[in-house]
Amino acid sequence: MPAPSDARVPVSRETDAETDERAALAEAIPMVDEDTPLAHQVAIDARRRISLAGKKFPKPSTTRVMTVSNQKGGVGKTTTTVNIAAALAQAGLRVLVIDIDPQGNASTALGIDHHAEVLSVYDALVDSTPLAEVVQPCPDVKNLFCAPATIDLAGAEIELVSLVARETRLQKSIRAYIDSAEERGEERLDYVLIDCPPSLGLLTVNAFVAADEVFIPIQCEYYALEGLSQLLKNIELIKSHLNPGLHVSTILLTMYDGRTRLSAQVADEVREHFPLQTLKTTVPRSVRISEAPSHGETVMTYDPTSSGALSYLEAAGELADRGVAAAH
Repeated sequence: MPAPSDARVPVSRETDAETDERAALAEAIPMVDEDTPLAHQVAIDARRRISLAGKKFPKPSTTRVMTVSNQKGGVGKTTTTVNIAAALAQAGLRVLVIDIDPQGNASTALGIDHHAEVLSVYDALVDSTPLAEVVQPCPDVKNLFCAPATIDLAGAEIELVSLVARETRLQKSIRAYIDSAEERGEERLDYVLIDCPPSLGLLTVNAFVAADEVFIPIQCEYYALEGLSQLLKNIELIKSHLNPGLHVSTILLTMYDGRTRLSAQVADEVREHFPLQTLKTTVPRSVRISEAPSHGETVMTYDPTSSGALSYLEAAGELADRGVAAAH
């Protein structure tokens, strides 16, 4: 039987006329010679701002659950999680960030209260508290929500060991939350992003079992691919024993410095090994990105016109478009 004409096919909510108008405005900005690098970058960012401002991203046909992971520390996992989440939400999608790192940095960056007395992911994992009681709305971005981490999570690794079905507790909690959205009178979530600690303990295993996709941020520096092979082996182990549908869908190059040959070499190497997974957008080193969490914000609200914010917005757009393309 043919599909009805109003079948839920995800489409961009921007008309062709609006797209053409953006393109014309961007083209109207004069070209600047690369001999003046600052002016050149300003012109590039101005074009990007025009093409991205107010743009709505297409909705996926089902909720995409993604684990943001890299066993190497300091690669921008949390920064990527919160900024991609904020960019998706600003573009009209409903997004939930689940912070399972005991340090709670994602919760801090989203302005979410996560002191010891607050209900957190710990309660959902260990005490089976419904996720709906844990989730808080982000104060700065509409349609962005967070299940915070508290220091209690530091002991969760030990407490989970003795629990029944310890590897699937987060998966069950997320599924129950998504399935009960209609009962709560809420729209369906479009994205769930899980921010992992830089280790492969039971918390990270729970994240891998709960997700369909793995999103790997890789810094454009020496040792960037160090540990990546081990991460991929661990993903294969989870896939074999606990979650057959798990796959690496997205890789984002972070901390890119266009002035160095090293960044270009690392980017080339990653693209060579993972051509289908690596996003075209790279995220530059940015003072604004680093400053934003100290103000309890993402760079998307702290300085939305900065090159870092524009890069995350572009990356989020690629992520959304790829998700729709993969569904067809």
